[in-house]
Amino acid sequence: MTASSAAPARPPVLRRLGAPLTALAAVAAPTVYVAAVDPNAPGHYPTCPFLMLTGWWCPGCGGLRCVHALTHGDLSGALHDNAPAVLLFAVLAVLWLRWVWAAVRGGPAPRLALGARRWVLVALLLLVFTVVRNLPVGAGLAPASV
Repeated sequence: MTASSAAPARPPVLRRLGAPLTALAAVAAPTVYVAAVDPNAPGHYPTCPFLMLTGWWCPGCGGLRCVHALTHGDLSGALHDNAPAVLLFAVLAVLWLRWVWAAVRGGPAPRLALGARRWVLVALLLLVFTVVRNLPVGAGLAPASV
């Protein structure tokens, strides 16, 4: 067997885990900060510009409070502060685990391809969420005012 016909050697598992672990560290650092510095206490974080200009909660409003609640084990509080964020975090966790599994096995990183129609659907769902959480009927979906 010649050197040119040999299959290329896979990098060691720790090297393959470099990218997923770097991504985890990039997410963990701000998460630890938000866990320690309560967004429910006024003065720690800036006010959402959309909320300041319109008086309406945007789809991201309550996201920091949601992260804070999740890091303290309060799932119901997190869902109250920003339910779509909880869903997004769960999806991202599953995708990250798939990425780690692919890295351990030496396969390619999984790809996420939603397509235009699904992105439009996500945007419409976020628009509906935004409108409903700003109506009296959806007050339970809005974070508490600080």
